[in-house]
This record gives sequence, C-alpha cells and structure tokens, in this order.
Amino acid sequence: MSLKVLLPSTTAKVVFKQTPRYTTQRALRFRAPILRSTFTTSPRIKMDAAEAKFKESVPEKDHWKTKAPYKVHDPQDHFDVKYEASCHCGKVQFQLSRDEPLDSKLCHCTTCQTQHAAPFQWAAIFHKDDINFTQGHHDLEWYDPTSKSIEHQLPCKVRCSFCHSPIMDEGRNMILLFPSLVHLKTDEAKAKFKPRLHMFYEQRVMDIPDGLPKWSGINDDSDLIEDSPPEEVKENERKREQKRKEKFAKGENK
Repeated sequence: MSLKVLLPSTTAKVVFKQTPRYTTQRALRFRAPILRSTFTTSPRIKMDAAEAKFKESVPEKDHWKTKAPYKVHDPQDHFDVKYEASCHCGKVQFQLSRDEPLDSKLCHCTTCQTQHAAPFQWAAIFHKDDINFTQGHHDLEWYDPTSKSIEHQLPCKVRCSFCHSPIMDEGRNMILLFPSLVHLKTDEAKAKFKPRLHMFYEQRVMDIPDGLPKWSGINDDSDLIEDSPPEEVKENERKREQKRKEKFAKGENK
C-alpha cells in the first residue's frame, strides 16, 4: 500500500491508494497515526499525551482523578513529605507537605455530629495541593450533606469506600483533613495541629471550658460566646463596629 499526502492551503487530506496485498480495514488502521504525527498544529496534538489518553478512556465524571487533591504527584515534582496518614483499614494512604495546617477547628454543627457520630468534628485546613495520595485515591466515596447525593459535587465529605473512615471535607478551594488520621509522632507535631477555636458552638451537645474562642456560627462571621477570651471578644466587637461605620459612610446601611 502506498500513501500520498495532499496539503492544500486550508485543509489536509490523506489519500489511500490500495494494492492487492492490503485490505481496506488494514489501511484504515494507519490513518490516525499518520495524521497525528504529520500535523503538529492540531489541538489534539497540543494536549498533554497522558491527559488526552486518560480523557479518551474514561467518562467525564471520572476526570477528578487527575485534579488536586486526588492527583498523584509525580516523583519529579519533589513532593516535600512532612506527614503520612492513613484510614483505619489502611487502603487509603496519603502524605502532607505543609508543616502546619492553615487552621485547626472544632466544629459543633449538627451535620458534623451526625456524620461523625461524635459530639464535634476536629478538622485541619490545607490547600488542595498540600496532599498526595500514595494509595487508594480511587477507592473513595463522597457524600454531599446538602443535596444528600453520593456524586462528586462540591462541597462534599470524603470517606474510604472500604472501612468508611472519614478522610476529609473537600471544599471548592480548600480541604479539611481529620488530624486523627495523621501520624503525629512528636509533641511538636501534635502542638501544630492543636485546635485553635470552636465553631457552631451554640449547637453543641456538651460544654468544653477550654478557654478557646467559641463562635456561635462560622468563625469570624458570628458572635463569640461562653468562655471565649475577653480580649478576642473585644477585638471582634471592634471589627464589627468598624465594618458598620464603613457601610454607613458608603450609604449601604439603608
């Protein structure tokens, strides 16, 4: 079989000239490789080869596997491992590159109480790129408490599909990991993950007089109550009054 490539000014056409030695089916099998290797301006060729192959082989609903926080970092990424973690059964394992979480909170909302079968949830906030799954990132399940859906839609709760250990809450920009899964081997490491505040404390089922700031709802966007540090209560009131004055000056208080 011989191939002749014609290159007009706007389009490209492959002409197959068949000989008795080859069938039409065999000739067709040559067509795609020739086009891919010849026309380097095709958008398909510009795509990353691995990504293109993946997107062709799986449904669109599974494209999450190549995105943070589920994307597995390549060795050349030099992921700086600070901590290792795993679920109860060990099928899901991951690493963390951040030395200290962005924040660490105790949430008393009724959803967390129900989802964790506990009086409150302890969560540490990280960027999505701070985590690297080394095992089991395809063995996860999701749950959206708002819509009660098990589809991967944000925000959602993430668990191991085997032992059902809570792994994290995935938000649109951040993830809330559960420090009880992280292997904190030193007192210094444990101190870095220590809770810094309570949120949705009005929904609590038990009192915790630990002197930490206690927000009635979302932190920094509700009232400090109970035994919150007096200086933080005053600072919160000062900020609130400042915002009120700014709105008044802009005429937004009507």
